[in-house]
Amino acid sequence: MRTRISLAVVSTALLLAAGSAQAGCGKGAVAGGVIGHVAGKHGVAGAAIGCAVGHHAEKKKEKQKQQAAAAAAAQNRAAPAGDAAKPRK
Repeated sequence: MRTRISLAVVSTALLLAAGSAQAGCGKGAVAGGVIGHVAGKHGVAGAAIGCAVGHHAEKKKEKQKQQAAAAAAAQNRAAPAGDAAKPRK
């Protein structure tokens, strides 16, 4: 009986996490829920913490992508392609 209740609570938490449109929350909630359940029947708390950690990691990854794109754009602006293609006499 407890397993069914735990499964229902975790499933509901995952559905709510998936609908919240937070990047990384779903994967983090699943991993945290499983780890929390195995570590001592704390699946719901693990899912909540996993959601927060997954969201944070996804935000960091997105910020790094933006910084890399900005650096690439700055590098492209610094050396125009037209000047390098002209032969010098």
